[in-house]
Amino acid sequence: MTTVGTKNTYEYIQDFPKLPAGEEFGVVSSVATDSQDNLYVFQRKDPVMMVFDRDGNFLKSWGNGAVESPHGLTITNDLIYITDREGSVAVTFDLDGRPVQILGQRGFYSDTGCDTPGELVPRVAGPFNFPTEMAPGPSGDIYVSDGYRNSRIHRFSADGQLKNSWGTPGNTEPGQFQLPHSIMVDADEKVYVCDRANKRIQIFTAEGEFINMWTGMGGPNNMVQDKNGLFYIAEQAYDNNPDCLTIRDGDGEIVDRWPVRHAHGLWVDSRCDIYLGLTTFHSVDKYVLK
Repeated sequence: MTTVGTKNTYEYIQDFPKLPAGEEFGVVSSVATDSQDNLYVFQRKDPVMMVFDRDGNFLKSWGNGAVESPHGLTITNDLIYITDREGSVAVTFDLDGRPVQILGQRGFYSDTGCDTPGELVPRVAGPFNFPTEMAPGPSGDIYVSDGYRNSRIHRFSADGQLKNSWGTPGNTEPGQFQLPHSIMVDADEKVYVCDRANKRIQIFTAEGEFINMWTGMGGPNNMVQDKNGLFYIAEQAYDNNPDCLTIRDGDGEIVDRWPVRHAHGLWVDSRCDIYLGLTTFHSVDKYVLK
């Protein structure tokens, strides 16, 4: 048994889900759990969603043809929030894969002057141009990071009306983004943006007013918060440091950090077990809190 962690100890389970015979994962973009701690694996092949119980046993799958390019995944109150990057929409599903709400117009790309995903965009525009993640706030408002060919955060009302947007292209100042790759909203409606290419996390009010930023990290692919208020960040390799998982407290101070296989997606369930969605390795790793 392999264990990791210093403040808390976790048992590492490599390639956790038990796939049906003959099945293989495609590129695993992200992972999340529902209120029963069932695991949803969002992959870049049909069926786009594979569902497992907390022991890794296969339960069901859905989503054939529903998503062109799976990217971000969040589950809140048993609603599934995904972004379809190339499809340029953000879609909410119920747990059985029935669409509840669609933000954006499939195949429409706002005019940012950017053709190469991830490059610094010439200008910002409205929703969407290759959006990266969607997350609801406690107010009912919905937030979308519009990142691969835009540099904006968009805030929508619960019924899908655009309320405000913020962000400009750049690499230094607060409110500047290059590839806002992931987004989460805490219980106080503070908005955390993984500004990946700039290797930082920026924190804003719901209106887009800058609060703070965390630095000293590899490019943050994804970020979630557990029931105790700790933040978990999947970081890319940087400055001779490997890909890693970092745990920070509410002030952004590092609580723990250890190397992981390259993780694009990240989730923490109700028991504070950690799941990593692996694009390069086409799998999901689990860390069980001891």
